Amino acid sequence: MSITVSKGLTLRSDSFEPGKEIPVKYTCDGDDISPQLSWDGAPEGTETFALIMDDPDAPGRVFTHWVLYNIPASRNELPEGVNAEKFIKKGCSQGVNDFRMMGYGGPCPPPGKPHRYRFHLYALDTTLDLPSGVTKSAVLEAMKGHILAEAEIIGLYKRRK
Repeated sequence: MSITVSKGLTLRSDSFEPGKEIPVKYTCDGDDISPQLSWDGAPEGTETFALIMDDPDAPGRVFTHWVLYNIPASRNELPEGVNAEKFIKKGCSQGVNDFRMMGYGGPCPPPGKPHRYRFHLYALDTTLDLPSGVTKSAVLEAMKGHILAEAEIIGLYKRRK
C-alpha cells in the first residue's frame, strides 16, 4: 500500500504516509479539504497529468472522490485545499465525483473497517479534449492510448462514529 511507480513517475504526500491513516482534516469528519500531493519523474513527452481518487472498498462499487485532468506538465504539486473554482482558472479541469459535486470530496466511509483511498496519477502525452465537470469514466475513456506512466499512493480511513 505504498508508492507505486511506473517508468520513474513517483507520487507522494506531505499530508499522510502511504498505507497509513489519512488525517481527519482531509475527511468529511473534519475540514474536508484535499491533501497536499507532489510528484516527480514524469517521462519525456508528458503534456498533462490527470489524478483520480477513489475508494475501492465502498459498498457496491468503487466510489469516486476526486477527478482532475489537464494539469500542465510544468506542475509537480497540488497544494493542500485545492478549490474547484480557483483550480480551473489556472487552466486545469476538475470532474464531478460520486457526491455529485465538482472538486474534492474526502473520505466518508460507513462505520466499520477502514477503507482504502487510492490517489492515482497519470502522465499523459496529450491535453484531454473535455470540458470541466465530466465523470471519471469520461476521463478514463479519453486517456486511452495516451498514458505514458502512472503512480499511486493509498491512504486509509475509518470513521470513529
